[in-house]
Amino acid sequence: MVVQSNGHHSPLPLDEDPRSLSPQDRVRPGDGAGRTVLDAWGGPVGRHAVVGRQRFWTPLRVIMLFAVLFLSLGFFSKAACLVTTTPTDGSAPGLNWTGQQYYKACYADPLPLYAVQGLAAGELPYRYMWVDDDGGARYMEYPVLSGMFQYVTAQAAQAWHSLAPGGPIEVVKYFVLGCVILAFLWMVAVWATYLSAGRRPWDTLLMAASPLIIFQAFTNYDLMAVAFASVALLLWARSRPVWAGVVLGLGVAAKLYPLFLFGALLVVALRRRRFVELGKAVAAAVAAWLAVNLPVMIPFPEGWREFFRLNSDRPANPESIYAVIQTLTGWEGFDAGRAAGEAPATLNAVSLALFALGCVAVLVIGLTASTTPRIAQLAFLIVAVFLLTNKVWSPQYSLWLVPLAVLAVPRAKLLVPWMVVDALLWVAHMSYFHGVAEKGIGAETFHPLVLVRDLLVVAVCVVVIREIYRPHLDLVRLAHQGTPEGPDPLAGVLADPGEPLVGPPAGAGGHDDDDGNDDGNADGNAHGHDDDDDGSRRVRQREDTTG
Repeated sequence: MVVQSNGHHSPLPLDEDPRSLSPQDRVRPGDGAGRTVLDAWGGPVGRHAVVGRQRFWTPLRVIMLFAVLFLSLGFFSKAACLVTTTPTDGSAPGLNWTGQQYYKACYADPLPLYAVQGLAAGELPYRYMWVDDDGGARYMEYPVLSGMFQYVTAQAAQAWHSLAPGGPIEVVKYFVLGCVILAFLWMVAVWATYLSAGRRPWDTLLMAASPLIIFQAFTNYDLMAVAFASVALLLWARSRPVWAGVVLGLGVAAKLYPLFLFGALLVVALRRRRFVELGKAVAAAVAAWLAVNLPVMIPFPEGWREFFRLNSDRPANPESIYAVIQTLTGWEGFDAGRAAGEAPATLNAVSLALFALGCVAVLVIGLTASTTPRIAQLAFLIVAVFLLTNKVWSPQYSLWLVPLAVLAVPRAKLLVPWMVVDALLWVAHMSYFHGVAEKGIGAETFHPLVLVRDLLVVAVCVVVIREIYRPHLDLVRLAHQGTPEGPDPLAGVLADPGEPLVGPPAGAGGHDDDDGNDDGNADGNAHGHDDDDDGSRRVRQREDTTG
């Protein structure tokens, strides 16, 4: 029996000082939104509890378990569209898509595009051309890396089908193989974000358990670009600017949005007056992008340009703010009288101008804040501005925001409502596509729901901007300030460990943390060995755990 200094008795010797643990092992989920659930599950943490001693269920393994669980739900959400039927006329079995892709909300682009883009026939993307219903020549509509990913996956599926012709039909095997690879890439993105989160690794749980994964993980190929962007941020955080540039270049070869991360890096570089390393990253990105694109650009220029042509010619899609305004106001929209096949020039110009103005606004915010904004904050704002002003917001594009949001503003009470609404918007989207004649919803119902999603994203942006101008509210900054890496765990070669510490304004009793972390304890882990009454030890422990 051990008698403690405060008079309490303990049946066993006390464990060693929890300050010996690394932050990754010491922390527990401390967000106020999750704390209620955790306390209901296992009770509140006792005052003598030592957190982080579990040998197997480390934070990373718990987070990866949630990632696998939600990826499984994502696959099951598409399973209804993998049902096959055998026609009575003796033709080959095919997918049963007689409307159920909409009323079961299982639609996924890879399934119809397998045949349309010539992949089923073994055709080489960007060389293969077909004629659409309007009589126009069409090619693979994806950037080169995404297009070649589909081609390689198709070749693997056909090899599988030739070796084992029984079981699922070929297109199902193609889809399953793609899902396996995309799931792996998402787990890479989660792993990279976990490491990028620094002293707040549990924040990554918001990414791994995002409801958006349930509906959007396998709708298209965006997880590839998300993985590249996440790994690039990790490499930059580890002061590997050249490799970060290479990976960003590959990301841009898969999807355009990783390019926007350079905007965030540029703002911080302007604040720090450091441009050499950023220049190296840009040069490496250009080299990587050219290495992927030139082998297609030179022999198949028309096919290579298809991605850019298609995005120029597309009208505003149903989830864009322009379509919402048209429905709510009766406005006919820009380029209302344009001919079939003609690009919406005015809409394109307005969309580009609004995005440019948004980028200028982010630049002004970054340069006028009292402290240098974190890279994740700036990157989230730029990507969010692009989605809010772009003429196309495909449902899966919301995945781009998830890792950036988790790193920028890890507040569950703020992020979970947006992600839930955005995820459920997919069901409304499918009902809208099904059509009123088939008992689906109309534009007058669908577009207000889109507006709600947009407003929630705007709300996240407002909180990010608020924390940029009031850095004492920034949970991530509070957790990392005073560390050798500085207050931004992603800063890498742009880090400034000597940046002045931030604290609450005069007269405030502590950090304004509406997510329930006590007194700026960003890890939510003040429950160490508070078993003696030595106030100085408690202060030292808090300083050690919060930076």
